[in-house]
Amino acid sequence: MKNASFLLATLVTCLLMAYSPVLSAQKAGAPWTIPAKYKAMKNTVKPTDASVMTTGKELYNKHCKSCHGSKGLGDGPKSATLETLVPPFNSKTFTAQADGEIYYQTFIGRDEMPNFEKKITDEGDRWALVNFIRTLK
Repeated sequence: MKNASFLLATLVTCLLMAYSPVLSAQKAGAPWTIPAKYKAMKNTVKPTDASVMTTGKELYNKHCKSCHGSKGLGDGPKSATLETLVPPFNSKTFTAQADGEIYYQTFIGRDEMPNFEKKITDEGDRWALVNFIRTLK
């Protein structure tokens, strides 16, 4: 019994040591510098259309959920492997942004946030995704 307890304690310690550098190495990202062009952009798609929300949700699940999580809390399965913390969509800082700012961050990206301009090419689909992200509060 003592051997089993010792082995379990050793295993847990090794696992914590192996994963702690990844967890402790994550840092908050620097503030985004968003060009005026995007700050002034207006969302061309109304969020009330059910088909728009369906499209936005499908795109989110395909391209965003793995890092941002199912509820947009920044807790997706890939988020722990990143150097930068994934901020939640329900934060006051995020929700205070204009749609154009979210558009820029979502499609232009930077650092570990990939660029999706070639993966999501339809402008209506892009705004549908922005609208869906807005529902994750």
